[in-house]
Amino acid sequence: MRLWDVEPGHQKEDHARREYETVGYVIEGTAELEIEGQTIQLKAGDSWVVPKGAEHTYRIKEHFKAVEATAPPAYAHGRDD
Repeated sequence: MRLWDVEPGHQKEDHARREYETVGYVIEGTAELEIEGQTIQLKAGDSWVVPKGAEHTYRIKEHFKAVEATAPPAYAHGRDD
């Protein structure tokens, strides 16, 4: 599990989660999640899921704070992000 605490303008390049899925919950701020060609607007109180293997990217619109967990957990595959 990790805590996002990032400023506007932050963007993750397109990538696919190959070995795990991601589930998140927005604490504050706004962001866009583009997943498999669909854009989802995220705001405080929203949650999201990125299925295993899905192409996606995030664009942070306002100071963004969220928690994110992966399944299986990061330690299961020796990764820490």
